[in-house]
Amino acid sequence: MKNRRIPPGFWFLLPGLLGFLLFYILPFGGSVGYSVMSQPVNGKFVGVQNYLSLLASPAYLRGLWNTVKFMGVSVPLNMALSLGVALLIRKKRHRELFTLIFLIPLVLPSGSMAFFWRVVFSYNGALNGALQGLGIGKVNWLDSALALPVMVLIFIWKNMGYNMVLFLSGLHSIPMEYYEAAWVDGASPRQALWSITLPNLAATSVLVCIMSVVNSFKVFREIYLLTGNYPHQSIYTLQHFMNNMFASLNYPKLTTATTILVCIIAVLTQGLLWLERRTSS
Repeated sequence: MKNRRIPPGFWFLLPGLLGFLLFYILPFGGSVGYSVMSQPVNGKFVGVQNYLSLLASPAYLRGLWNTVKFMGVSVPLNMALSLGVALLIRKKRHRELFTLIFLIPLVLPSGSMAFFWRVVFSYNGALNGALQGLGIGKVNWLDSALALPVMVLIFIWKNMGYNMVLFLSGLHSIPMEYYEAAWVDGASPRQALWSITLPNLAATSVLVCIMSVVNSFKVFREIYLLTGNYPHQSIYTLQHFMNNMFASLNYPKLTTATTILVCIIAVLTQGLLWLERRTSS
């Protein structure tokens, strides 16, 4: 039997694989183990008791519902706006300049941006000052039901540029011959969009959706800096719950919530990949 030669690319991937195993897979495996124990040190095996108690926790259920609601609003809206902007600027003369402008939020520190949004949306901030100048009363943007739209706005502002770049890449991969044939047949721009652009962007759309779901959990940094540990109940998310469990050293609930969250993201990602395979076949 001939010895199989290891591909050279494997050695380049090996450090990343080892780092992923050491800093992601092994810690997650440890957290799954803690989720079935009564306590991290000298704990007893309790099976699914931690999961049942977590699902009976009002704080956890509120955070789960708010997270699902936020993702259900922000992810489709962000994808639609990103695709719309990509379609508008793909043939513009200064496309690179527009792309750079939309990518600026990605390189700004979260602390600086939290300070900016606080100046804008605080009770005595710039937006309420402008409203008073128009004869309208002040609005408590960060401590009312309006906190969720503010959270969605911050998410879209920060992530639209990255998704726009992905859509631009997908648009450039569509052969122009498809559009030329459609125009010869008398197709309208709307028909070309539904029959050519969107079907050929299926793989890119799945990637953008997955990245948007992942990035939706990162908006917690700005919201936490703006509102603290216990914000208005409309924006109390799973990240707030897990952060509070960590602060109170309640590791069984923390690891249980983490395990459920990872499983939800894994199932959602596999569902999107399955849908992409079905649409592209």
